[in-house]
Amino acid sequence: MNRRLLLVLVGVLAAQWSIAQAPKWMEKAKRSIFSIVTYDQNDKILNTGNGFFVTEDGIALSDCSLFNNATRAVIVTSDGKQMPIDVILGANSMYDVIKFHVAITEKKVSALQIATTSPAIDSEVYLLPYSTQKDRTFAQGKIKEAAKAGEGYFYYTLSMSLKDKMVSCPVMNAEGQVFGLAQKSSGRDTTTICYAASADFAMSQKIGPFSFNDITLKKIGIPKALPDTEEQALVTLYMASTQATPDEYRKLLDNFVKQYPNSSDGYIRRATAYIYGTSDSDLDKANADMQQAISVATKKDDAYYNISKLIYSYQLSKPEKTYKDWTLDKALEYAQKALTIDPLPVYTQLEGDILFAQQKFAEALVAYEKVNQSNLASPVTFFSAAKTKEFAGGDPKEVVVLLDSCLARYPQPLPTEAAAFVLERAQANMNAEQFRPALADYDTYYDLANGKVNDVFYQLREQAALKSKQYQRALDDIAKAIELNPNEILYRAEQAAVNLRIGRYDEALKITKEIVTKDPKYAEGYRLMGISQIQLKMNAEACTSFAKAKELGDPNVDELISKHCK
Repeated sequence: MNRRLLLVLVGVLAAQWSIAQAPKWMEKAKRSIFSIVTYDQNDKILNTGNGFFVTEDGIALSDCSLFNNATRAVIVTSDGKQMPIDVILGANSMYDVIKFHVAITEKKVSALQIATTSPAIDSEVYLLPYSTQKDRTFAQGKIKEAAKAGEGYFYYTLSMSLKDKMVSCPVMNAEGQVFGLAQKSSGRDTTTICYAASADFAMSQKIGPFSFNDITLKKIGIPKALPDTEEQALVTLYMASTQATPDEYRKLLDNFVKQYPNSSDGYIRRATAYIYGTSDSDLDKANADMQQAISVATKKDDAYYNISKLIYSYQLSKPEKTYKDWTLDKALEYAQKALTIDPLPVYTQLEGDILFAQQKFAEALVAYEKVNQSNLASPVTFFSAAKTKEFAGGDPKEVVVLLDSCLARYPQPLPTEAAAFVLERAQANMNAEQFRPALADYDTYYDLANGKVNDVFYQLREQAALKSKQYQRALDDIAKAIELNPNEILYRAEQAAVNLRIGRYDEALKITKEIVTKDPKYAEGYRLMGISQIQLKMNAEACTSFAKAKELGDPNVDELISKHCK
């Protein structure tokens, strides 16, 4: 570089970084600028940078990349005060801007006013660096270009040098309003050119209901704010409940309660997070949140219902020691309070569930029948009624009718999710001695399960086939059960019994010999062997087999001995 060009460049820089003729607003504006220190998960310093306040209650702007992988951050003001950054309010990695809130330690802080209009090309602009000294140093330059960056926003090219560690310092117009955040040039000319991301674009960043999955925000470990509306914030809580760590989720719940203190949903959700805690203090917090939910609820019935559900779920988890009065009786009390205010079917359903858990089957059935006469009727509600009637000792055929109603609420052909209910009806038909319908249900279940069934299924279907007098099917199914579980002696005994039923005595004898060889202490095997031997006119051998069965404790062999072994 020749001497003349060097002198020109020095002159340009000296003009840009001036301490003379500073605008009147500059000294006050500089109090809004601060330094930022971010820390990683091991609490080691990660990055340092700059930012500035844009509201007196602590909202500020900076560059997003400064916060990558940070788990906490503090700011240091121009007069040396440290304050923590408590929540992130929005971020955009493409334009490298972030909005956040500082937990200020005073009533208000000095803040810059954001420009309402974009500065004109060639207009004078000022860059204000962070400093703890009472100086009036600043950089001065002009707007070279203004490219559109989204609807209504601009990205500026400035004819101005940017010194090291000046990224995200505010760029001001002549009226003392901030319009941009300084950013380095990525090209060759780094001495006379820099850039500025739009301050109003940075301010437009916000947390939405689906921001929990935002890649940029996920890189930042500092807590995120909730959306501006309760409805959207509840969506965020829902998503976080399955994706966040327990600590992250609880912090989010705390923020929700703080932001929406009159929302009973917040207290109920936080109580839900605490109710399965490991300490009494967690349960104390859950209990306090439950009572607060009732206190602030505009719909008391909804609060009573949700608390009833919480206590009911807590009891289903079978705690070693019941906390205070969190019993099924208490859950029922809250459910019935909800019903007194508004007899909604969903409240009646919960009442039935609690009564069922208390084994008050007759009362539970009354509740379920009410639900089944409402618009809440579904396969599940009819199934609940069917099982309740079964446990109450009702007519097995009436249980089948309820299961018919359960399955009638599905489209035809039945979908896969109906399989469990089909299997239940098969067993109900067996209990009602309706064996052919039971066999048909087992076949339907097999199809719905795409043939992916176990040995127990084949044994159950074998029983239905046997009692339907479809003996070959019974033999095929019990053979399949044995194939899947060859160590289950009961299946071999059943196989022998079916062969006896159809007069295949030699085969039955062969099977029973295999049984007692496999398990010499299996009493039923000797009894079945004796029956096979009787049919084959081997009375002496049969009596020996019966005697062995009696020796091993078979209670069903005495009559056979009395009849055949005098």
